[in-house]
Amino acid sequence: MSKNFDRRRFVLRSLTGALALPALPSMAAAAANGELAVAKTSGAGVGARRFVAIGNLLGFQQKHFFPETEGKGFEETTLLKPLADNRDQITVYRGLDHGLRGGHFAVHTFLSGLLHHESKNRADGNVTIDQFIADEIGEQTRFPSLTVGSEGGIHGGCQLSWTKSGIRVPPITGPAELFERLFVTESKEQRVEKKKANALQASILDSVLEEAGTLSKRVNQEDKGKLDEYFSSIRDVEKRLKFRQRWADHPKPEAPFDRPADQNTVEDLPMLYELIALALQTDSTRVATLEIGGSFLPQHLGIDKAYHGLSHHGNDEKVIAHLLTLETYQLEQYGKFLTRLAQIQDGEQSLLESTAVLFGSGMGSANSHTNTDLPILLAGGGYGGGTFKKAASSGLGKVPLCNLYLDIAQRMGVEKEAFGTSTGTFS
Repeated sequence: MSKNFDRRRFVLRSLTGALALPALPSMAAAAANGELAVAKTSGAGVGARRFVAIGNLLGFQQKHFFPETEGKGFEETTLLKPLADNRDQITVYRGLDHGLRGGHFAVHTFLSGLLHHESKNRADGNVTIDQFIADEIGEQTRFPSLTVGSEGGIHGGCQLSWTKSGIRVPPITGPAELFERLFVTESKEQRVEKKKANALQASILDSVLEEAGTLSKRVNQEDKGKLDEYFSSIRDVEKRLKFRQRWADHPKPEAPFDRPADQNTVEDLPMLYELIALALQTDSTRVATLEIGGSFLPQHLGIDKAYHGLSHHGNDEKVIAHLLTLETYQLEQYGKFLTRLAQIQDGEQSLLESTAVLFGSGMGSANSHTNTDLPILLAGGGYGGGTFKKAASSGLGKVPLCNLYLDIAQRMGVEKEAFGTSTGTFS
């Protein structure tokens, strides 16, 4: 095989898009190497731990979100009022964040605690908690995780989920696509074509890995770091390919209703929540995220203003009232989702008791562009204490939000002692 490596040859088009090899000063080009064994599992299904995270791009009105009284006697604030029927199933947290600045450019850290551009030299990059969990337990279900959101937004579409190799996970953008992923089984002819495509991708991977075995012995230390980043990306592709091959001949669950039509994010939100509930119930996945992003248009709630513009309210009471309308709707749908999960039986308990459901934002105050004092709710999955907890937000006792995430991961069965910027666990 030729040892003259042209970097343009090493572009792997895959489940995650195009993975082009980085430029290496010590070589004209490079390839990638790495193997990932997929653990065999029968899948637990009933009673298994699950995790769902819902993230909002523009935050919530803190004065109308957080109570004053700690413990079970906390006040029913304007934004917590829609959760009155779910009060005993949730815990409200205050003081948790990642200690970061950046405004809108730091919102993508909500589930990771790390800025993307500052995570290049970390073994786990800026991996988000959903992908961190999915990497450990995802092989047990058809979909290791589901990422739902829109590609419309302030800074480049849905940025809620990130892999260890620093790749943004592209979202499922509407209920129609999510329904098809969950319930529509390809025809026999389509399955044959998909198997051929899988075999071709596997062949491409084998070629890349073979040449990389030679290349890795010829690069200097500086370029080795760049290759390691690329290796991680290839491992992601390899892992996704193996998952797809494994489930190719397994029938999908029977659809409980006809394929829904996409409308708009506001009107689609109830159906997206319903489909996520069904994904959990059918054990199609145990990890899901939903981003409420730039496509959530106020016009669909009767407000003829831009959401981003409204978020810079300047303490104008009329503008804040508009924001509260938008935010109340989002909390109402979250509450209905919790109620829905509580109604679904999962073995000897409800699906809500099996599922930790996080709700919040990477934005503390969009008006002042702060990423501190984040609004955090956690329900179900052993976290439904019906209480309000204040964590130390500064000084030596400050509790990173990643401590809560690590606790969630460990309860999910992830045997890791650290995540992101964690210093321990917190719940």
